[in-house]
Amino acid sequence: MAEPSAAEQRWLQAARDFARRALPAREGPGGPETPPLDAVLRCLRRAGGGDLPLSYSFISISDLQRQQCMPCCSHLTWSTNEFKEWSHQGQGVLPVQSALPRAYLILVGYLTDGRQEDKEKLVDGCLYVKDNTGIIPCELLHFELEWLESLFLFPNWSYIPQTDKSAAGYVEILMDPVPVNLPGEVPDSIPVTYPAPAEPLLTSRVPCKKRSKLTVAGELARLGPLLCVCQKTFFFLFLKCFTSAVWVPVLVQKPNQLAWHHILQLGHRYTVTGLSISSLKKSGQRTFVTGVSSCLLPYCAEQAREQPLSSAWQGEFTQSSSLETAEQLSNSLELGVEEERPGSTKESKIISYVGTVTKILNVQAGLFLLDNKVCLCLAYQQLLNSARGLRPGACVELIDVHLLQKPLVSFPYIVLGACLSSTVVLKSFSRLSTPYQPPASSGNLYLQLLFRYNLGMPLYLWLVSVLETFEERFSCFFGRRRLLLSSAHRNAGAAEKFLVPFLQAMVPDREKVRDIYKEILAKIHQCPLQKYLTLNPPCQAPSLSAVCCMAEQKSWEGFSPSQLLSPLEAQHMGTQELNRRLAWSYCTLSAGSFQPRLILLGVLRVSSRSSSLQLQDKSSALPCIISYKDGSPFACTALIGSLLQVENYQLVVERFLQTDFPSWKQLANLEHMREKKTSVYVQFYFEDVQVLHSTEGQIQKGLRSGNSSSLRKKDDDSLTSELKTPEAKKLKLEDPKPDTHRDDNCQKGQSSTRRTSCVSHLFLVTQKEGLMLRNYQLPKEEDGEGRDLQRSFQATVLWLGRPQLWIHPAETGNLPELEDTSCDGEGGMTRQEALLLFMGKSLRWFPFLHLDGLYRFIVPNCSDLEVFDKLCFPPVPAKFLGRSSCPLCLPVQDTWHLQHETWISCLSEHQLAARSVLRGMNQRISSIPEVLSNSFTGSLVSFSGEIVERTLCASLKNEMPSVTLSLQKQKGSLLASDHSVKLSVSVAPGSPVAVDIYIAATYLQHLWGLLPGAKIFFQNLERKISRFHNVYCTYIASSCLSVVSLPASHLPFPSSPAGEASSPSLVFLSNLQPHLQHLPQARILCHLSCVLTLSLQWVCSLCSSIFKEGRCTRHSPPCPSHTGVRQASARVLVEDGTGEAIVLCRNRHVAAMLGLSLLEWEALQNCVQSRGRVSIQHGEATGTGCAEEPEDFVACYLRSLCRSPLICRPILLDFSLDRKPSKILQPAPLQLRNFRCGEVEFVSQVGPRPNLLCLNMEEVEQGTLSYLNSERMRRTCSHCQVGTNA
Repeated sequence: MAEPSAAEQRWLQAARDFARRALPAREGPGGPETPPLDAVLRCLRRAGGGDLPLSYSFISISDLQRQQCMPCCSHLTWSTNEFKEWSHQGQGVLPVQSALPRAYLILVGYLTDGRQEDKEKLVDGCLYVKDNTGIIPCELLHFELEWLESLFLFPNWSYIPQTDKSAAGYVEILMDPVPVNLPGEVPDSIPVTYPAPAEPLLTSRVPCKKRSKLTVAGELARLGPLLCVCQKTFFFLFLKCFTSAVWVPVLVQKPNQLAWHHILQLGHRYTVTGLSISSLKKSGQRTFVTGVSSCLLPYCAEQAREQPLSSAWQGEFTQSSSLETAEQLSNSLELGVEEERPGSTKESKIISYVGTVTKILNVQAGLFLLDNKVCLCLAYQQLLNSARGLRPGACVELIDVHLLQKPLVSFPYIVLGACLSSTVVLKSFSRLSTPYQPPASSGNLYLQLLFRYNLGMPLYLWLVSVLETFEERFSCFFGRRRLLLSSAHRNAGAAEKFLVPFLQAMVPDREKVRDIYKEILAKIHQCPLQKYLTLNPPCQAPSLSAVCCMAEQKSWEGFSPSQLLSPLEAQHMGTQELNRRLAWSYCTLSAGSFQPRLILLGVLRVSSRSSSLQLQDKSSALPCIISYKDGSPFACTALIGSLLQVENYQLVVERFLQTDFPSWKQLANLEHMREKKTSVYVQFYFEDVQVLHSTEGQIQKGLRSGNSSSLRKKDDDSLTSELKTPEAKKLKLEDPKPDTHRDDNCQKGQSSTRRTSCVSHLFLVTQKEGLMLRNYQLPKEEDGEGRDLQRSFQATVLWLGRPQLWIHPAETGNLPELEDTSCDGEGGMTRQEALLLFMGKSLRWFPFLHLDGLYRFIVPNCSDLEVFDKLCFPPVPAKFLGRSSCPLCLPVQDTWHLQHETWISCLSEHQLAARSVLRGMNQRISSIPEVLSNSFTGSLVSFSGEIVERTLCASLKNEMPSVTLSLQKQKGSLLASDHSVKLSVSVAPGSPVAVDIYIAATYLQHLWGLLPGAKIFFQNLERKISRFHNVYCTYIASSCLSVVSLPASHLPFPSSPAGEASSPSLVFLSNLQPHLQHLPQARILCHLSCVLTLSLQWVCSLCSSIFKEGRCTRHSPPCPSHTGVRQASARVLVEDGTGEAIVLCRNRHVAAMLGLSLLEWEALQNCVQSRGRVSIQHGEATGTGCAEEPEDFVACYLRSLCRSPLICRPILLDFSLDRKPSKILQPAPLQLRNFRCGEVEFVSQVGPRPNLLCLNMEEVEQGTLSYLNSERMRRTCSHCQVGTNA
C-alpha cells in the first residue's frame, strides 16, 4: 500500500481530530463497536471509488449551526457539471431566485427521534441528526425504521438557517444516507390478521376475561397528521384490506413509535404488531391502539401467515381506555363548523394536487402559494415539524384536500385547505437559496383565534389579512411580540383587542364544537372546510397612506365645479369671483362612506413640524382633531404614543383648485381646472376612541384628567400617565419617521426602570397665542447669522408654588403646590406670571395647552430647583424674581415634558382655597351679542360660536398680515396669499345674531376644522367697526382658536346658503331698530310702492367693464375677454303700514319684482346685450324724468313697466339688513309726513327708511294675504294689551 501524501496525511489528521470530538465509540452488545472513523473512511472510499475526498472537510453539528449563516448544499459524489445541471433545474421554477451555493463539507451523524437528548422535552415526531457536539432537526424524503440511532454518512444534504440569526436552522437530506454499520436482520415469519376480520372487533361488545395482542397487516389507505395536545403527541393511520375497501384505524401515541410517521407511505403495505382496542371516552368510538412493544414492519407475503382470531378476541370486552388524547384535542381546540345558511352555502370539493411552493404567504398563519395561483392553508392541521422543507421551490403532494373557490371577496387565490383527514407529502426539496422562517410554536395568535372562535376558511382569511396589516403598520412602534400578544399568556395584545369584538359578532354561536372523532374516524367525512360561504369583509383597516388616497379619490369622484355654486348666482359672477369661489371647498366622509366600512387605526403622536396631533403608522401620518362631547378641550398628554381605534369619525378632505373659468357657462369643461390639491385630516370625539395599546399604562375609555384633581392616583383602576425614563419619553414624544429596525430598542427603552431624578413646576395657563412666524431667535451654538423668522407661539402662565424635586418622574404627587395653599391660605402660594416661548421641538405642546388648564413641566435628569430661573430670557436679576410684577420670559426646552394635571373647575373641595386665589387670573370670555353691542369697548375679544357659513373672499386691503412674504415661503399654504376666509359665526344654530370673522389665507395652514356646523372657541381676535358701522373681527398674530365641538354628520351640502333650512320670522318695519343691525334674515308682508332705480347691464367677466355686442369696451389697455356676464339691480320702496324701507334687489330678484316670466326676462337681457347697459331713475314726486333717450325703446319699455299699477302689489319679502348701503345714513329724528287715502289726508311720524337686501320675493295670494293680515292684527292687539296692563 502506497504511503499517503502530505495532503492526505493532513486530511486524515483533521479527520481523527473531528472523530475524537464529534464521534466517540459506542458500547455494543458484544463489547466496544468498531471505531467510527474507520467505518466512515471505508464509506468515503467506497463513495469516491477508492480515493478520499481531500477537497472536503468534516464539520460537526455545532460548527454547522454556529458558522454557516447562509443556506448551502453539499454533494460529495457529484461532479461540477452534475451540480450545475441540478441547480439549473431548480432555478427554472423561480428564475428570480438564486440556486443553493455549494459547500465542500462532510456531514456524519446519528439519526434519532430526540428521545435520548432531553428527558423533559416533548417528543414531537421529528427526526434529528446528532453527534457529540450537538443536535439539529432534519427532513428526509425517505426513511427506514432501522435507521434510528444508527451512524450515517450524508453524501447529499442542504443546510437551511433561519431568518432569525439567533436561532439554528435544519438539514434537508437530499438523498438516502449511507449507513456506516450494517443494519439488523428482519424476522422470518409473522402471524398477521387482515383488516376485514379485524374490523368487526371494533363494534363487538361481548365481554371476555382475557385480553391478548393483535397483529394487523394491510395497505396504508390514509395517514393523519401529527397532533400534539396537552403535552401528548399522536397520529392516526388507516390500514385497508388488500381485496376490499374495509379499513381499520390505528392510533399511534407512544414516543418511540412517532417516527413511524416518516416511514409510512400511502399505497404501501405494512404490518403493525402488538395492537389492542381502546374506547375513546364520551364518544364511545373504538380504535386499535399501539402498545409499548408494537412494531411497524413492511408487509411481505412470503413472511406473513394469516392467523385466525381466537375465541378470546371474538368475545373480548374492551375496557374504556385511559387514553384521553383525542378527547383533550376536542376540548382544547373546540373547533367548530360554520353555521349553514340555506341557499347560499357552497360545498367544497375534495381533490388531490401536486404543486411547487412559489411563495410563503404567511408561515405563522400556515398559508403557502403553490404554482403562483393556488393558496395552500395548513392552519387546520398542526405543523409539528415547523413547516421545515416547505420553502419556495419545494414540491408537495396534497391528498384529500378541500378546494374552496373565492372564499373571501378580497382574496385573490383559490384555496386548498388541509383538514385532519388530509395528507401533505413533501415530494422534493427546494434547490434554491430561499430563507426559512418557522411558525411560532406558542402564542400563535392566528391559530389561537382560529380555534377559539371556530372560524371557517373565509373568516380566517379575513383575520389573517387584518393581522398582517396590523403587523406591517405598527410593529415598528411596539414590536411584533407585544402587538400580536395573545390573552392565553398575559393581557391581550392590541391586535386581539381589535379583532375580538368583530369575531364575537360574526360567530355568535360557539356551542357546536368541531367533532374530532367524526373528522378523523367517521366513514362519512365531516370537517369545518366542507361547507363555506363567500365572505364580504366586515370592515377594513388600511394603512393611513391608503386612507388618504382613498379619501382623495372619493372626494374627486363625480366632482363637478358646478356643484359648489348655485346656478342662479354663478351666472352673474365675474371671472375673478367665480374662480375664487371654486378655490376652496371640502367634503366629509365617515366609516360608512367606504365599502367595506373603514376603521381608523393609528398611534397618537404630536408633530413639532406642524404642531398638530397626528395618527401615525409606518406608512404615513394623518392630522387629527380630538374633542370631547361636553365641549371641554382635549389635553390628555398621557395618550401620546398610544394605539387608537376610531370607528366614528369625520374624514375631511379640503379641496384646493386653481381654475381659469371665463364664466359659469364653461363650468362643465374641466380643461379650465389647471391644478387640484387636497389636504386630508380626521376629527372625532374622545368618547369614540378605544385605546388598543398604551405605552404609559392603562387608560380607561371616557376617563380624562378633567375628572380628577390628579393623574397620579396609585389605584389600579385609575388613569395613570406614568412618565417613563427620559430616553423612552423622548423616543415616544418626538415624531421621527418610524424606524422598522428599532423593535428591540423600543422594547428595552420603554421597559427600563432605571431611577432618575427630575424637577417639575406647576402652572396655570391664563392666555395662549396662535402659531405664527415671529422674530424670536433660537440660540446659535456657533454663530448668529440665521435671521429668518422662527415659527413659534407663546403663552402667558401663572407659576403655582415652587419647583419640586422628585427622585423618579413617576412619583410626582397630587398637586402638593395646591395642598400647601389650602393649608396656609393665600399667603402660602408663590405666584408669578411668566411668558413661555415655544420654538423648535417644543412646538409639539401647542395642541395640549388651553385656558384654565393646570399643567406641569417636568425636566428629566435634573436636580437643580433653579433650572427655570436660570433659563429665563432675558435674564432677570435675582432680587426681582420674587416679585409677581416682574416679567419672566422663558424659552421652553426641547427635552422638557408637559403633563396636564386638571382644570380649575375640577379642583376638589379641599383645594377650593387655591381656586379662590386663581380667581380673576383667567382671560375674559365674551358672548357674541356683547361683542356686537355698541357699548362694547374692548379691542381684543374672545368668544365661542358655531360657524354658519364659510366663504372665500378677497383679502381686505388693510388686513394683510405683515409677515405675508415670509409666510409665503413656507410649505403647506395651498391658498393664494391675497385670499381671506370669512366665517359667519352665530351663538347657536338658527340664532338671528351672527358676527363675521376674517382670516387671511396665510394663517390657514395651521388651522383645522373650520367647517360649517363646528363650534369654535376664538381667542384674542381684533374687534373692528367698518365705515358702515358694522362690527366684525379679524384674526391677527396673537389670535388663537380651538375646536369645541364637531359638525353634525347630517349637515347640508357645504355650498348651501345659511338659514335655508328654517323659515325667517315675520316682523314689522317699525321694529327694525338700529340695534338689530346684525339680524341675518327676516320676513315682512309689505306693499311694493314704486321702483326708484333700475339698472340692467352686461359687464366683462375679466375686467368688469361694459360688455357690448360680444366684446369688452375697454380700449386702454385692450381687454382680451370675449365673455360677458349680465347683472341687474333695482331699488324699490316698500311699506307695511308701520313704516317704509328701501329694498335693494339683484339679478333674479329684479325679474320677480318686475313680474316677468323666465322667457320675458331672457328676451329683455338679450336686448340689453346689444346696448351694454340700460338704466332708469323714477322719482317719487310727479314730473321726475328719466335719464335715457326717448328713442331707446328698451328704456321706454322699462319706464312704462315701472309706472304700471301692476308693479304696486302686496308681496312677501325675505330680507336682511343691507350692511353696505350705497349711502351711509346718519341717525335722524322722527319726521312728520303726510299720507293721503282718497279724500282723507293723514299726518304721521315716521323714522328714516332702513336699507334692506332682498333674499327672496314671493307673490301673495288673496287667502294668504287675509291670513297674514289677521295674524298681524292679532299680534298688534296683544302688544297693545300688554302695554295697557303695564
